[in-house]
Amino acid sequence: MIEAINYITIVGFVGQGLFFSRFLFQLILSEKSKKIITPTIFWKLSLLASIIFFIYGYLREDFAIMLGQSITYFIYIRNLQLQGEWKKLPLPVQILLFIFPVLIGFFAFNSGIDPQVFFASENIPKWLLTLGIIAQLVFIFRFIFQWISSEKHKKSHLPLGFWIISLIGSSLILSYAIFREDPVLFLAHSIGMIVYARNIFLWKKERNNEA
Repeated sequence: MIEAINYITIVGFVGQGLFFSRFLFQLILSEKSKKIITPTIFWKLSLLASIIFFIYGYLREDFAIMLGQSITYFIYIRNLQLQGEWKKLPLPVQILLFIFPVLIGFFAFNSGIDPQVFFASENIPKWLLTLGIIAQLVFIFRFIFQWISSEKHKKSHLPLGFWIISLIGSSLILSYAIFREDPVLFLAHSIGMIVYARNIFLWKKERNNEA
């Protein structure tokens, strides 16, 4: 049992490590440019991390985590399309990446696991599951907001609203992580809030310089 928990935790930390690294690259490049930029590697790392974290949510039997990944996953792909990077991938890879959520969902519900476990796990009280879902929905909305803004401007970018919603959603998930006693989520969002706040500062500083 201990070995299984350690294995799952390692998977979670790998996924969160990749999620953090995307913001690390983004922040370093933004600090260097003195403005918020959206590098291609941000979306590539997002897609890879989403695959790993989707698996983490499955192993944790945590529907809130899986819900978040299943929606933002395709927004990552769309941003790669807007940056012209998606078409550079071989067609078989594009197809495999596109159907990945369906494949893992098919595997999950055909491996003898009761689907109800994702919605009513004995390890997660209903009120806590509700908090987790609400937190994930807020966190998901930041990428919906980003996607709508990018489609409107015909380019992939990270607007101010993305960082504000990220900060709010991250604080909710941090609360969920404390109650859930999830070290992966706690560490990731504790650090993430610093990155989100810093990008908001850079945005305001850029606007003040333009004024």
